[in-house]
Amino acid sequence: MSFLFNRSSKTFKPKKNIPEGSHQYDLLKHAEATLGSGNLRQAVMLPEGEDLNEWIAVNTVDFFNQINMLYGTITEFCTEISCAVMSAGPRYEYHWANGTNIKKPIKCSAPKYIDYLMTWVQDQLDDETLFPSKIGVPFPKNFLSVAKTILKRLFRVYAHIYHQHFDSVMQLQEEAHLNTSFKHFIYFIQELS
Repeated sequence: MSFLFNRSSKTFKPKKNIPEGSHQYDLLKHAEATLGSGNLRQAVMLPEGEDLNEWIAVNTVDFFNQINMLYGTITEFCTEISCAVMSAGPRYEYHWANGTNIKKPIKCSAPKYIDYLMTWVQDQLDDETLFPSKIGVPFPKNFLSVAKTILKRLFRVYAHIYHQHFDSVMQLQEEAHLNTSFKHFIYFIQELS
């Protein structure tokens, strides 16, 4: 059992907090308030007068936290044995590369892939040159490209959960939360497109 706990705690990353009192915190609260209205299409729309990059950054952090939490609930079902390959069905197999220390994509288990992914995303979110947390600090020119890559890769975790672990999600009675989170994610992606 300690192996399971250690693996889970390694994969399950701590929640990325947005500092209270910051402009990003205000944007997050706006997003949460519009989400509470039940209108997900409205919740993903850029608030009037707000910076697009700031909005994308806040939502990217929020999606990372949501997916991290959702995956964290099913880690005991997603093992090296049950999920020896990171996939979302026979036609969608994902190999990991981060462009720095792993340049050539490698085949790995789903738990390993998701650990690599969540660690990589956490590193991107913590990088003040990519995701500045202070007001007035400009976003880099490649910000949108980085954010899109993060979101594309986070989508793969949803895809894996739905394909491989939806029965477990239903046993845990978490399908409504998963479905709402995924719908919110898809609407946000559509709004950016």
